Amino acid sequence: MPGIWETHMNFSQRSRSFVKTIAVVLALALPTALAISSADARVGGGFSSGSRGSRTYTAPPSTSTAPGSTSQFNRTYTQPGAGMNSAASAPARGGLFGRGGGFLGGLAAGFLGAGLLGMLFGGGLFGGLGGLSSILGLILQIVLVVFVVRLAMSWWQRRNAPPQAAYAGADVGPGPQPNYRSGLGGFGFGANNAPLEIQPADYEAFERLLGDIQTGWSNEDVAKLHTLATPEMVSYFEKDLAENRARNAVNKVTNVKLLQGDLAEAWREGATDYATVAMRFALTDKTVDRNTGAIVAGSEQPTEVTEVWTFARRPGGAWELSAIQQTN
Repeated sequence: MPGIWETHMNFSQRSRSFVKTIAVVLALALPTALAISSADARVGGGFSSGSRGSRTYTAPPSTSTAPGSTSQFNRTYTQPGAGMNSAASAPARGGLFGRGGGFLGGLAAGFLGAGLLGMLFGGGLFGGLGGLSSILGLILQIVLVVFVVRLAMSWWQRRNAPPQAAYAGADVGPGPQPNYRSGLGGFGFGANNAPLEIQPADYEAFERLLGDIQTGWSNEDVAKLHTLATPEMVSYFEKDLAENRARNAVNKVTNVKLLQGDLAEAWREGATDYATVAMRFALTDKTVDRNTGAIVAGSEQPTEVTEVWTFARRPGGAWELSAIQQTN
């Protein structure tokens, strides 16, 4: 029967192993938490939100304003369907952490389970192999745990992300469209979509919406936002505004100025017109305490942002904001 000192020593070893595990997890979580807390507080909160009709899961073409790719939607009401070039019905692949598991998936899962349990109960990550008590062994344990946890986090993100096969294999059409300020028409494409010409007045409406929506957001004027955006987008705005109120904060976006823009694509679905444009604009983005007015995030210094906005127009109606996508 172990003595009291041996029991105490084993407990201390388990405690140290537990603390090491917690430290590794916190080291991984802290950058993510900082990234989330420092996310832009402007309209959309730095997320990709909304819907682009049947092209919600298809990446818009790149333009000279936004030559890179766009982020997949973090928030959307649109569900992938058979007509959206979606991979929702495709069988899952094995891979490292695929649903089928695969050799590497089973090996990594077993390694993760055995290693973490070993650390928690005092045996070390390599407890089953005789243990490593040197500093080098500790470093190897931390590196391997970080590696395995990152793999697990990556798998979890892929599992919960919208299908991205449409982004990789989508037909993006004829490439960049004429400059946004040129007033030249865009061209719809796709077998089931009628061409849609964008007039100079439409471009002016897009630029005006850019400023009006930011103003409505800063004033927390939900009624005004309902006249400028689709009900789906307003629901996201209301959620974000409620979160700001819960933190006793208000986001103020001022001095919005369009610097450059391009039409990515324009098309018609049934009776609804869609236009997706890339816009680079300047703005002052700050969050202040609701009671004192003190700045709690952001600054008075203007910054530049590039986003891809999609607008929708129904028969007899005006253009409304239908989606905001972040650029990579």
